[in-house]
Amino acid sequence: MGRSQLAKDLAKLPYRNEVGALKRRYGDGLDARSHGEGFMALFQSRFVSGGLYLLDEPEAPLSPLRQLSFLSALKQMITEDAQFIIATHSPIILAFPEAQILNFSDGEIRMVEYDDLEHVTLTKEFLNNPGAYLRNL
Repeated sequence: MGRSQLAKDLAKLPYRNEVGALKRRYGDGLDARSHGEGFMALFQSRFVSGGLYLLDEPEAPLSPLRQLSFLSALKQMITEDAQFIIATHSPIILAFPEAQILNFSDGEIRMVEYDDLEHVTLTKEFLNNPGAYLRNL
C-alpha cells in the first residue's frame, strides 16, 4: 500500500521549513553563487558586533581577490569590536595590518613577523622565479 498524499506532504515539511529558514537568513540563490561568494555572504550574514570568531583556513574557498574582500570585511568588523583568531597559511590573510601572528612549531608558540614566515618567503620566491621551482617537479 502506498502512502497518502497527506503523509508524503507531512514527511516533506521539516525539509521545507529548513529551506525556508535558510532562504530567510541568507536570501535566495546562495547555491547559485560561487563557493567564495557563498562563503562571503554566509560569513557576513553571521557577523555580530562584539563577537569572537575562530576561523580555520578561511582562505580555502576564496580567490586572492576575494581574500582581499575578506580582509576588508574583517577591518569593518573589528571597528565594531569583533575579535578574530584565524588559522591560515595565506600570505594575503597573514598580511592584515596590526595582526599578531603566532607560529606553532616544534611544540612552541611564538610571535613572528610577517616577513619571517616560511609561507610568505616561499610565496615571494616562487612569484619572483616560478621556473626555478617548476623545472624540478
